[in-house]
Amino acid sequence: MDEVFTVFKASKHCNVSPKTIINWIDAGHIKAYRTPGGHRRINRRDLEEFMRKQGIPIPETVEEDDRRRILVVDDDPIIVESIVQSLEEDEHDYEVISAADGFEAGLQVNHFKPHLLILDIMMPDIKGYDVCQKIKSNRETSDTKIVVLSAYLDEEKFQQMKEYGADACFSKPLPLSQLKEEVARLLGPA
Repeated sequence: MDEVFTVFKASKHCNVSPKTIINWIDAGHIKAYRTPGGHRRINRRDLEEFMRKQGIPIPETVEEDDRRRILVVDDDPIIVESIVQSLEEDEHDYEVISAADGFEAGLQVNHFKPHLLILDIMMPDIKGYDVCQKIKSNRETSDTKIVVLSAYLDEEKFQQMKEYGADACFSKPLPLSQLKEEVARLLGPA
């Protein structure tokens, strides 16, 4: 099976910035596709074919993937896409996936084992307090950092969420730059 690169991994492979890779994809120079969560992915074969045509040296090896994993849980696809894209194109090279409901989120927490969870607590099938408590009380997931999002919470409710295990709380509309800073702070160096 062909190895698949994220934008960041492709940028390291080509020794250029992630923005350059995105520009090449958008201009049609590199064949890429998007995952259901809106993430750009590039097959190694396609990337290296482009590199050969451009005379870009191809490295011998690719480092192992020890990236920090982030799960974004929100039922608003526009919010999910903006968070995912912002974090995926960050210099920290996070691996980011998303879930649109509580059931999918539960499956992803078990399979993907995220280091950090960004959780909209005002979704129809999610009780944010319960999710925080379950994750923090389970031995296997207790180290998972939780960032809570909501359009309807005041300072008192945010304080309550922190008591249930949230590491940080943000109001919507979301200040992406602040969110990225908080994610970097919570995850620390890889």
